[in-house]
Amino acid sequence: MRTIIVDAGHGGPDSGAKGLESTEAAINLQVSLKLAKALREAFPDRKILETRTTSALPGYLSNAVAANRYRAEWANKMGGDLFIALHCNAAGRKPGGWYTQRVVGQVARTRYVKKGKKRVKQTYYVNNYENVWVENNTRGTETYIWAVGKNEQKVSAVKNNDDYYNEEEDSNEELKMPDPNDPAEKARMLIYAQHYFRKSYSLATLVEKEFIASGRTSRGVQQRNHKGIWVLQATGMPSILVEMGFISNRDEEAYMLSEPGQAEIVQGIVNAVKIYVERLG
Repeated sequence: MRTIIVDAGHGGPDSGAKGLESTEAAINLQVSLKLAKALREAFPDRKILETRTTSALPGYLSNAVAANRYRAEWANKMGGDLFIALHCNAAGRKPGGWYTQRVVGQVARTRYVKKGKKRVKQTYYVNNYENVWVENNTRGTETYIWAVGKNEQKVSAVKNNDDYYNEEEDSNEELKMPDPNDPAEKARMLIYAQHYFRKSYSLATLVEKEFIASGRTSRGVQQRNHKGIWVLQATGMPSILVEMGFISNRDEEAYMLSEPGQAEIVQGIVNAVKIYVERLG
């Protein structure tokens, strides 16, 4: 535990998810700067390094795919012993909410139809609609880890539904995920399983416990089983990705933008890291 890497997700042209007032990239940076500062105060004898300290992408790159590769490669090159990525979640059609239509009754109409040689009057009904505002109220924190082999038994939950989207899933074909059939990758997965998985899971669980203690809604430790997250799968160290809340939720965005909210998020992560370090001895 000599070096801790703090990664503010997104940046530059890659704004990430959008809220009503801000962007994921902007919130990630604000919190990461405060987290790095707090970690330096809590661990003065350790190196606290940041993948980006400005609004630009890491390495001042212009491509988000290249920047994701850079994050992991840089963390490995710097000899990181722990990797903490900060992100915001998003859900639903639009941040804040959206209008939809619902049936509120029926209206009788008449028409004439041909019946044999005669035309007869017929009554039929059509739906009557009204516009209804749907509040975007998906909320809560999540902490992601790389589940080796997508082992559901070791992970508290596996997301495989479409109730929300995750901006951090590396679905871009340019960024190919590590191939588990490659012999070298198999060896690395074994090393990860033996040395890093339990530590990643331990820290992720501690982070979520701290969020719960501060009154946040926790969605638990997660790993989707159909898409990966590059910074978790390509970093040779225990690594977690913290979803601090849903920027698409009006209240959670305001919380993540506020000084008290950011301070609470930072303190929760620092507390978790302190316990994690103590357990390592």
